[in-house]
Amino acid sequence: MARILVINPNSSGPCSAGIDAAIDRFRLPGAPSIEVATLREGPPEVATWQHWHAVVGPMCAMIARDPADAYVIACASDPGIEAARGVTRRPVLGIFRSAVATAVARAERFGVIAMVDSSIARHAAALRAMGLESRLAGEVPMNLGMETLLDPTAARAGLIRAAETLRSMGAETLILGCTGMAHHRAAVEEAAGVPVIEPTQAAVALAVGMLMAQQ
Repeated sequence: MARILVINPNSSGPCSAGIDAAIDRFRLPGAPSIEVATLREGPPEVATWQHWHAVVGPMCAMIARDPADAYVIACASDPGIEAARGVTRRPVLGIFRSAVATAVARAERFGVIAMVDSSIARHAAALRAMGLESRLAGEVPMNLGMETLLDPTAARAGLIRAAETLRSMGAETLILGCTGMAHHRAAVEEAAGVPVIEPTQAAVALAVGMLMAQQ
């Protein structure tokens, strides 16, 4: 059976558990197996450019020693995608790029709820690489830590306000810009009245489709 390895580049066990719960619906009979791995060498959250660069080496080492049929880098800043692709011939998907691809397949303009202000520059770099800067309606940072985002209720009202702001800016679909937001997806979508994309789900869906098409 084909295998997808989803790598959480931060060291947060609760974050990995949230990722695992979000993608459990893709564990289907006859589909590739999906495993979630936590990068123990990573920071508690990938919030700065220093964090972004620090996880690249250990993440590439994990890919090199753990063969899989596809890899998903489960951080919405897509750290080290180019480097990771240099150590394997298998597909390596970044969850932010995957979410953007899903968003533009669904609507003309999308918005992003970012974890922190510094996330915006990393997202902008990815959008430039994809040639899709003009499709971004706007981006709103939460400026909250991973622990707060993972709480069942602490960040939810703020996430809904951010979603409503982005909708008023013309966003027709929204991307949650941190894996710690995954468990809020349905509530934000219901409140905002527009589709909300959870990036790891988007990337795993693409990976499953790629591998099943090869069978």
